[in-house]
Amino acid sequence: MLLRNACALLGPTLSFAARADIGESGGAFDRVAARAARAEARRGEDVLDCEGLLAVPALVNAHTHVGDSIAKDAAPSGSVDEAVHPVLGAKPRVLARSRPGHLESMMRASCVSMLAGGTTTFADFREGGPEGAAMLARAASGLPVRPVVLGRIEAYGGGWGAEPARRLRSEIGRLLEACDGIGLSGPNENPDGVLRAYARAVAGYNDRSGSPRLRAIHAAETAASSSASRRRTGRTEAERALLLSPHILVHMTHASDSDLHAAARAGSAVVVCPRSNAALGAGLPDVPRMLAAGCRVALGTDNVMVNAPDMFREMDYLRRATAAALEERGARRRRRRGAAGRAGARLPEPRPLDARTVLRMATAEGGRALRRRTGAIMRGMAADCILLERHSVDLEPMHDPWAAVVHRASASSIRAVVSGGRVVHGRV
Repeated sequence: MLLRNACALLGPTLSFAARADIGESGGAFDRVAARAARAEARRGEDVLDCEGLLAVPALVNAHTHVGDSIAKDAAPSGSVDEAVHPVLGAKPRVLARSRPGHLESMMRASCVSMLAGGTTTFADFREGGPEGAAMLARAASGLPVRPVVLGRIEAYGGGWGAEPARRLRSEIGRLLEACDGIGLSGPNENPDGVLRAYARAVAGYNDRSGSPRLRAIHAAETAASSSASRRRTGRTEAERALLLSPHILVHMTHASDSDLHAAARAGSAVVVCPRSNAALGAGLPDVPRMLAAGCRVALGTDNVMVNAPDMFREMDYLRRATAAALEERGARRRRRRGAAGRAGARLPEPRPLDARTVLRMATAEGGRALRRRTGAIMRGMAADCILLERHSVDLEPMHDPWAAVVHRASASSIRAVVSGGRVVHGRV
C-alpha cells in the first residue's frame, strides 16, 4: 500500500511535512518521501490518494487494565485502594463475581474502542496468571490491535509462603509462556526478596525476537502509599520498585527528585496516567519535572473501570492540567517572594508542556517504553498510522498540527486507521 499526497508528522520527532508519500511492505513502512520527492508505486500496489488528510503515527497506550472493562464506574468515588487495590479494592470483588465469557466480551469491546480511537498497540497489566493472559489473547484475537500482555502471579504479602523465590521459579515459566512480561501491583504488596526474585527470573527469558521480557511495576501513585513505604521500610516506593530492574515504572506521581534521577539512571521509562490519577484523587504527575530529570515519559489511560481508553482525551487533559498546575505553582512562588519583600532577579518559571512533546509521549515514546517498533512513521517501523480529516469541523483551519491532534482531534476526526499496512477502520 502507498499513501500519496498526505500531510504528515514524520519520524520520532514528529516533523511536519506539508506533503508526503508513505509506503509499506510486509506490514512495515519502507518508503517515506516528503516535500518534492515522490515514492515509486510498485506493480499491483494499492495507491490511496490522501489529499486533505493528515497522517500521524497510530497511538500507543502504554498502560491499561482492560480486565476492568466489566466494572465500568463500579467505584466512581473513593481512594485508589478502595477502587483498585489488588486485595482490598472493589475491582477484585467485581472480577471474582464475573463470568469468564462476559469478562472476555467486555475486554474485546475495549480493544475495539481503542482501535476506533487510533490506538493500535497497548500494554495491559493482566491479573489471573497464565489463564488471565490467555483470556486477553482470546479477547483480542482476530483484531488488528497489538496487546503487550504483562502478567503476574497472584500472591501478596505473606501469600508467598516461606520460600517465595522457589514458588516464583516454579510458576514464572508458565506465566511467561503466556505473556510479554510481568506487571506487578506495587512495591508495598511485594517483599524485597520477591522483587529481586522476579528480576532474576524474568531476566532469563526472551521473546521470539530475542528481546527481553518486560518488567513493569506501579510506583509512587499516591501520597498514602508513598508514606506507607517510608514508614515500613525507611525507603521510597520508587527505591524499592527499582529492585525489580524495571523497564517501566507506572505513575511516579509522588516520586521525589532523587527517585526520578534514579529512574533515569536505571533507564526505566515512566508511564503517566493523568486522568486516572485525577479521578482517584491521586494528584497530577509532574511531567516537566520528570523530563528535566532525564526520564523518558510515555502515556497511558490506566483502568477502564475509571476511564475510557481514549488517548486523545488523555493527551488533552495532560497538557491543559499541567499548564494550570504550573501557573498556580508560579503564582504561589510570586506571592512568597512578594510577602518576603525580596527584590532582584526572578527565578525562571517552569515551562508548560508543548503539544508536540505530549503527542510524542502518546506515540514514539510509548513504542520505546514497550520496546516495540511502533509509534513513528519511518522506515522499518510497523505500518500503523491514523489518517485525520484536516478539513473536519473541529480541525479546520489547522495552524498548528500538533496542537490540533492533542486538543481538537477525536475518534470522529478519523477518516481511517491503518494497522500493519492495512486499512482496518474507516476507509480512504
